[in-house]
Amino acid sequence: MNYEYIGYSTDRRVVKGKIDASGEKEAGDRLAASGYQILSLKAAGGPAITGMPSLFEKGARQEEIILFSRQLALLLESGVGIVQSLDLLKTQTTNKAFAGMLDKIISDLRAGNPLSVALEKHPRAFNTMYCKMIAVGEQTGQLESVLRNLASYAEQSTAAMRKIKQAMTYPIIVLLLAVVVGFLAVTFILPPIMDMFKSLGGKLPLITQILISFVSFMGSYGVYVMLAVLAICVLIYMYTKTPDGALQKDRFLLYIPVLGRLNLINTLARVCRSITILFRSGLPLPDILKLTAESSGNKVIYNALMDVEQDIIKGEGLASAMGRRPEFLPLMVEMTRVGEETGNLDNTLNIVADSFEIEATDKLQTILGMIEPAMTIIIGLAVAFLALSIFIPIYSSMSLVGGK
Repeated sequence: MNYEYIGYSTDRRVVKGKIDASGEKEAGDRLAASGYQILSLKAAGGPAITGMPSLFEKGARQEEIILFSRQLALLLESGVGIVQSLDLLKTQTTNKAFAGMLDKIISDLRAGNPLSVALEKHPRAFNTMYCKMIAVGEQTGQLESVLRNLASYAEQSTAAMRKIKQAMTYPIIVLLLAVVVGFLAVTFILPPIMDMFKSLGGKLPLITQILISFVSFMGSYGVYVMLAVLAICVLIYMYTKTPDGALQKDRFLLYIPVLGRLNLINTLARVCRSITILFRSGLPLPDILKLTAESSGNKVIYNALMDVEQDIIKGEGLASAMGRRPEFLPLMVEMTRVGEETGNLDNTLNIVADSFEIEATDKLQTILGMIEPAMTIIIGLAVAFLALSIFIPIYSSMSLVGGK
């Protein structure tokens, strides 16, 4: 079977090619014996090989992975064996899917596989960066330290996402309540009033006629409108799953007015954290950039980091390579240059990540400060429109009744 590989040789040249082997392990062993450091290995025409996970395997929550990493580090530092440690953690978890996953990992370890290889078979819980860092920890004898660093990195990422979710909860609830109230008013309150007003022979005011026309249209064609909207959403979703569509979606997210800057600094904060933790693990810079790109979650940033990786392999400095790409903000580029000059790249990028996260929090609060009054105005206008549509006919009906 043919395998495609990308790697770099002992003289730091990028090499690409194909190799015929009976399996992934044989291909990797032969390439390693030739002196190649492999960055990517995949079956020709197929996806990159990262193990053979079950299609229906459930993952684990981020909080569980954080706790798992910290507890495993503590047990290993206490002198407990890796298999015994995992067995203890398996009995403590309340997530049956995660317990089953740990059971398979234990079986792989008993079969002689390294921990990193066993974890790679469960990508729904352990991503590429996690597994690669575990492999580095095994090779350097610093597995406990790597596990703690991974837990800290995951905690910082989770905390940032939690802030965003908490901040958006109130506006979403208010919007949903407004939609429900509007639907109930139009469906159950307005029709009896309209019927009564028509029976009295009155002429409906324009604002009420507009509302009735809208309700009648939605009653007659609402299903088709919903199906059309659903079809458009499905088509957009399918397009975003294509390489070009994913790139366009991520570019839109980075450059959309107001929210674009927030998305960019959040993504760059994750990039800085990733580079920091991988740098401290002792990985070569090209490997660091590749793994960071894969975990960035944005195709635009992914492409930019892969371009920087190629420049690094050619002998260029990290800061100068970043400086030519507009995706990397000036603060990040300048601090990277300082880190390279002082040999303190991990700490300087950690400072950049802290700065970006503070800016992201401030911008999020500013945006929420804009959203809440905007929603109040929109909901107020909608309520005023509904109220006028309902109460004007009521007062008109009362005058008609009084006139009779």
